[in-house]
Amino acid sequence: MVNNRALGIVALLAVGAWIASSSLYVVTEKQRAIKLRFGEVVQSDIEPGLHAKWPVLNTVRFFDARVQMLESTESRFLTARRNALIVDSYIKWQIIDPSLYYQATRGEVSRAEDLIAPRVDESLRNAFGSREVDKIISEERNEMLEEPQEQLDKRLREEVGVSILDIRLKRVELPQEVQQAVFQRMRTERNAEARQYRAQGEEQAERIRARADRQRQVTLADARKEAETLRGEGDAKAADIYASAYTQDQDFFNFYRSLQAYRNSFDKGDDMLLLSPDSEFFRYFRSPNGETSSNDE
Repeated sequence: MVNNRALGIVALLAVGAWIASSSLYVVTEKQRAIKLRFGEVVQSDIEPGLHAKWPVLNTVRFFDARVQMLESTESRFLTARRNALIVDSYIKWQIIDPSLYYQATRGEVSRAEDLIAPRVDESLRNAFGSREVDKIISEERNEMLEEPQEQLDKRLREEVGVSILDIRLKRVELPQEVQQAVFQRMRTERNAEARQYRAQGEEQAERIRARADRQRQVTLADARKEAETLRGEGDAKAADIYASAYTQDQDFFNFYRSLQAYRNSFDKGDDMLLLSPDSEFFRYFRSPNGETSSNDE
């Protein structure tokens, strides 16, 4: 009798434990969950915490709410000038609508990636097809990916219930068979641009030199004009001074002028003058006062 009662209690405890385990469930911070009734969603995006459900009648599906990464396979894209590029990329995505995500993928990550990958490939193909190689490999690469990311995010939110958080390119390079030809064409284009810039620079340099030469000639002409004016004024002032001095003491002035003439005439050792001793030039040699003797007369 006691054994039967103990067995009954154990059975009740077992049934209670089964009911509790089947009725209660926990959603963590890293998860998103939905509640189903015979496969139909009856509660979506259940918040983290302890929740209850009807055993057998309800089932709960859990999804990873963390950011996930999808790496694409190596793809061959064409640029605006029909140049081929080998591209490796990856995206970061996250579930934001568990109900829609379940309906689109049945909760399988592989099916979600199968839906995301071709859309990413199509969006990147369009972005590469509208740009030149130099723009793609320049610092504008990140800006180039902003528009595809926004478009994909909007589209996949509505179709799959996921958000596209980021798109990045891991590798962008030319195919081996066309690298040399493309590099040669790029060098040719750059050399042509360099020649054009050099020609423009030479033209501007000629203009600058011409302006400088004109300005130099004008400056020199103005300087010569001013110098001649100042020289003329100086000569006129000197003539006035000489005339004024001559009127003040004519004898001294004649004596001073004669001394200057002697100095200028005999400044070299080999100078020679053929003049008569009675010449007026030697007037002050004959008489310090410059007076003319009776014999000279």
